[in-house]
Amino acid sequence: MTGQPTPHGAAVAYPAPLRVPPFLLKTLVTTVAGGATYALTNIANQPEVWKLTASIFLGGAVLIIQYMVDFERRLGSVENTLSVHNSEMKDLVHDGFARINEVTELFGLVDRSALQTEKVTKLLLSATQAGSAAPPIMQSFITRQISGLTDLMEALSRKLVDYEGEDHDWIVALTQCASSTIDATSTPVDRDFWGSELGQRYLRAQRDAIKERQVRIRRLFIVRKPEDNGPELGQLCDDQQSLGIEVRVLVLSELSPIVRMDETDDFIVFDDSMSYEIGADLREVNTRTVMDWRADRVARRLQRFRTLWEAAAGE
Repeated sequence: MTGQPTPHGAAVAYPAPLRVPPFLLKTLVTTVAGGATYALTNIANQPEVWKLTASIFLGGAVLIIQYMVDFERRLGSVENTLSVHNSEMKDLVHDGFARINEVTELFGLVDRSALQTEKVTKLLLSATQAGSAAPPIMQSFITRQISGLTDLMEALSRKLVDYEGEDHDWIVALTQCASSTIDATSTPVDRDFWGSELGQRYLRAQRDAIKERQVRIRRLFIVRKPEDNGPELGQLCDDQQSLGIEVRVLVLSELSPIVRMDETDDFIVFDDSMSYEIGADLREVNTRTVMDWRADRVARRLQRFRTLWEAAAGE
């Protein structure tokens, strides 16, 4: 029932149109056609047998034509449905093969890379298995971790990773991966770092690198004035030298103006090929961590370390 509002706001209801069943409609049309034929033959004074024959013939013809039209309409609908289904199947098969090609290409790249294929495959399997039966909070956590790892890998492909805040894992992992040299500066911002849990893990990783892989590690402690080079720093130097680390102290105020012109901040060069840099704000709080292995940047860092290391030797 439908209605339209009257001027007084009331709705006038209209009855829904009646729907005639298709079979009844076909019968009605056939009867009308047969009756009209009988009437015409009657006007023409035809014999009774011709009246009946013509009426039955034309009525039957009209009925057959109606069924043929209905059949053709339904056949067209079926063809359209099959066409749509066929198109959907083609798209599904195409997408399926496209995904297979993507996966095949992905694993082909992994096989040709320097990465361990087993580790990459295990990562994918572990991620899917861990997330399949996990509660929503763990699924969100897993997704977040994968997203973070993806962002890191994309940044690594650009040879520059910029991380907001202080890193607590990379510095130890890079030390564990170093195979030849680690050249590092340490400014007054780092003084509390060495007694922290992360600082102790970092020193243990350096000790292992020296003993197990014969990695040469040099650390340059930088102070602003001679009076900053006190007993506390001296004890810190002795502790690190006992681990096999080569240590020197550099006083900025005693450098020549030419040497002081370039930036002097916290950085570490691993294996002469990757620079790990820490940025601090005016509060002397570490606010930024950068991994950079662009050749020109690493070369400048290496040259700066050598210049400062030689300057510390002459003091």
